[in-house]
Amino acid sequence: MNLYLLFKSLHLIAVISWMAGLLYLPRIFVYHAEADEDSQKLIFKTMERKLYNFIMMPAMLLSWIFGVLLIHSLGFGIFSEKWMQIKTIAVILLTYYHFTLGKYLNDFAIDHNQKSSKFFRIYNEIPTIILILVIFVVVFKPL
Repeated sequence: MNLYLLFKSLHLIAVISWMAGLLYLPRIFVYHAEADEDSQKLIFKTMERKLYNFIMMPAMLLSWIFGVLLIHSLGFGIFSEKWMQIKTIAVILLTYYHFTLGKYLNDFAIDHNQKSSKFFRIYNEIPTIILILVIFVVVFKPL
């Protein structure tokens, strides 16, 4: 079996799962910030916690693990290519974004959210922009 293709497939599956969470959790935050009833807020807290801990966190970790295995398969010389440098920076930014969502999740969990639903609507666009950049950089390998 070709390990490179196995790692690449598992990396893509993990990244798709991670991106789904990065795009969905801020949308839940929008509705949570607009919720008036405690029963609604409790439902959102449960959804947010389960999405972050059981889907997003494992998907992020697996994305990194299989990404590093892919890099190892190709050789670390791949970092001399500009597209890989751009992709690496973008993935680090997505990871930072992921952990900021964890901070907001904790704020909601203790009823200490200070951000508006409008903030989360705008904040939700960040991973989309980074995703588009990564796809074009990886497919076209410019520079």
